[in-house]
Amino acid sequence: MAPPATSLVFTVRRCKPEVVAPAKPTPHEFKQLSDIDDQDGLRFQIPVIQFYKYDPSMQGRDPVRVIREALAKTLVFYYPLAGRLREGPGRKLVVECTGEGIVFIEADADVTLEQFGDALQPPFPCWEELLFDVPGSGEVLNCPLLLIQVTRLKCGGFIFALRLNHTMGDAAGLVQFMAAVGEIARGASSPSILPVWQRRLLDARDPPRVTFAHREYDEVADTKGTLIPLDDMSHKSFFFGPTEVSALRKFVPHHLGKCSTFELLTACLWRCRTIAIQPDPNEEVRIICIVDARSKFNPPLPTGYYGNGFAFPVAVTTAEKLGKNPLSYALELVKKAKNEVNEDYMRSVADMLVIRGRPHFTVVRTYLVSDLTRAGFKDVDFGWGKPVYGGAAKGGVGAIPGVASFIIPFKNNMGEDGIVVPICLPAPAMEIFVKELDGLLKGQPEIGHSKFIVSSL
Repeated sequence: MAPPATSLVFTVRRCKPEVVAPAKPTPHEFKQLSDIDDQDGLRFQIPVIQFYKYDPSMQGRDPVRVIREALAKTLVFYYPLAGRLREGPGRKLVVECTGEGIVFIEADADVTLEQFGDALQPPFPCWEELLFDVPGSGEVLNCPLLLIQVTRLKCGGFIFALRLNHTMGDAAGLVQFMAAVGEIARGASSPSILPVWQRRLLDARDPPRVTFAHREYDEVADTKGTLIPLDDMSHKSFFFGPTEVSALRKFVPHHLGKCSTFELLTACLWRCRTIAIQPDPNEEVRIICIVDARSKFNPPLPTGYYGNGFAFPVAVTTAEKLGKNPLSYALELVKKAKNEVNEDYMRSVADMLVIRGRPHFTVVRTYLVSDLTRAGFKDVDFGWGKPVYGGAAKGGVGAIPGVASFIIPFKNNMGEDGIVVPICLPAPAMEIFVKELDGLLKGQPEIGHSKFIVSSL
């Protein structure tokens, strides 16, 4: 559950936002994004936050100055990130490599890392102060593609917060960029993995041919008003350590025994969340699992590719079936959806997006889960060691808020390695979600304790 730190209040003094441009001249050119990158569902800003401890060996070195200088040098290699997005015919996105740079904010907070409590997890107190939304900087087109704020803490530690225009890259691509900044901050003259653009690798075929159903992009009318309202939202984080995961594994039948923790948690969260938002029993509900497709290509996408390389495979059932069947029913649907992704699937997605004008994935009665446990945020080192927390800044982010959750690697205050999942739901639904999840973790029977009430949240 959310730590007591959410009641923590502190003051952040920010300097005027500045622009950090590449340290050397870079080519002025136009680079097309891929047909996966510029779909509607990625046209938003993705927030990430990293907390770093004070390191006595770095005495006298200022994280703000070190990171600002490393950013300027890294942008020479990643110069498209210093440009601005333009939209061409057919809603095609192109980055104009202008070399203008990214937005950088220097800040100081009158708080120590210790005051955040042992359990550093979303939702973070005073989040808007730690990544200030500079007015006019957050649009998808004609705006900086990255905004970064480095906040020094009273204890000598610091917070690195970042916002990326998601069309430019996914979690793997962003971590690759952040790791490059870290290497250069620690003295390297160039990143160990050089960036690869080659966005054409994920373009539609000519002529395009759609070979899969792609129900993740179904056009669904919101007839019953089940898109989540944004007022009275409750943000909570849930920890799944070895005890919690083994409690859930007891529900897995023998023939599904080889399921991953991600698949198990996704099925569990989808079921509990659907029961909590109380859709009409006969309505379709969906789970979208984010699947990194980099390795699914033959040959795989080149090392250094930092564009969006993932798919949104979906499972569809009715709310009643999901609630009345055991957890294994949801688990089987999740596994089947994930296993659908291969190279042909990705080609078919790109073709469908182009044919249909780059639509948004379906959000009505949809829940999306993204696994960040292997993304590598927790390994990004600017010279002060690895972060005590690194990854998604909050749950529910996206072009349509409240739809997505992230599965984040986490060590709790007892030193247990596990996973934390930030959840964002309307307050009444959150109460039901907590009860449902609690029931599963306590090993209560899965069928019969969930009642569907027809309601339009």
